[in-house]
Amino acid sequence: MLSKNTQINRDQLEMIALEQLVPANHLVRKLEASIDFSFIYPLVQEMYSTERGRPSIDPVILIKMAFIQYTFGIRSMRRTIEEIETNLAYRWFLGFGFYDKVPHFSTFGKNYERRFKDTDLFEQIFYRILKEASDKKLISSEHVFIDSTHVKASANKHKFEKKLVRKETKAYEARLQEEINKDREEHDKKPFPPDKFEKEEFKEIKKSTTDPESGYYVKDERTKQFAYSFHAAADRNGFVLGAIVTPGNVHDSVIFEPLLEKVIEKQGKPSAVAADAGYKTPAIAQYIFENDMTPALPYTRPRTKEGYMKKYEYVYDEYYDCYICPQGQILKYATTTKEGYRQYFSNPIECEKCPLLSKCTQSKEHKKLIQRHVWEHHIEEAEYLRSTQENKSIYAKRKETIERVFADAKEKHGMRWTTLRGLKKLSMQAMLTFAAMNLKKMANWTWISPEMA
Repeated sequence: MLSKNTQINRDQLEMIALEQLVPANHLVRKLEASIDFSFIYPLVQEMYSTERGRPSIDPVILIKMAFIQYTFGIRSMRRTIEEIETNLAYRWFLGFGFYDKVPHFSTFGKNYERRFKDTDLFEQIFYRILKEASDKKLISSEHVFIDSTHVKASANKHKFEKKLVRKETKAYEARLQEEINKDREEHDKKPFPPDKFEKEEFKEIKKSTTDPESGYYVKDERTKQFAYSFHAAADRNGFVLGAIVTPGNVHDSVIFEPLLEKVIEKQGKPSAVAADAGYKTPAIAQYIFENDMTPALPYTRPRTKEGYMKKYEYVYDEYYDCYICPQGQILKYATTTKEGYRQYFSNPIECEKCPLLSKCTQSKEHKKLIQRHVWEHHIEEAEYLRSTQENKSIYAKRKETIERVFADAKEKHGMRWTTLRGLKKLSMQAMLTFAAMNLKKMANWTWISPEMA
């Protein structure tokens, strides 16, 4: 039977407290119960004057406003303020009453520019919440999962200028140079002089005129845009252990070492590190093994041209330091390049009459070249460990940990794109987003419902 509501109670008066209107199991109650937000006061004390100026807005309220935005995935601070004005649960979380005036949406931005911009406040807040989770025995960091995701920049992809920039030095460059010269000396070759390595290399990039600190990112023919990369590490429970923001054109492997060092500094050294194929490089494998950790890396298909023999069909003889082709010919060591690759060449006289020549090389001189990185044995060891049951189970956890972190961040916490510009502001967004996600997880895991108490 169709019913119609004939009572309009918009003018009804009630004597009621705000506390009664917030549901007993609302997320804001869980957040409030999980941590004492007064830890923020000592972090910002030196940013405020004790002698002059008007009384400021409570810094805890400012940070809580940001937590509301990033916890509930509200797209901007302007929209967040609009929500706070009408949402009683948000007012309760901030400690406001029914008639308390909500700060203007520009308040947070002005405080950021005047006080927080050149500080590590948001990183400190992130690690303070992480410590709280660790103290409650919620962190399980014996296995660390590392990955990155792209966040679309607030920049028109058609507005850019082409610039020639110097290639940045990689974190492992000094180690590699030392290894190269050591390898050359072992093969009776002269070591490279320092200026050979220090030669500047340049590349042409597209630089946005809207947000110059973003990077042009190309995934496929349809995905070409200016973006930022959010690099993050998570534990097996899905807590984010550390994060670094870079322009979108910085390769994942470049940030691996700095990110893992942050995790080791704050949480201790993990026993295993899992990452996807983008991190499967000789330098990363060497770094993991040399620091007494186990890599959990995936299978990668050979990149050999279609119709030609794969590299694994040529057997490496470690004792004699040479390769043996399927026809039994020996490819001898020739030199070690400044990029860190040993080069092995075949005898062209023997190759010329070989029945497999057309599948072996395109060289007009009938000379086969195989390159082997000075740290190649670390990749081979990682490949061997890949087939073990332990490593398979560790790598399989990626989809439940770091991949789910990024999926939730984009779907539930507004990280698919950004309205902010510049690395500092994007770092703030990353730290607050991941801090909010950690806080939300900790709040849900430690919450005791009033019905259960």
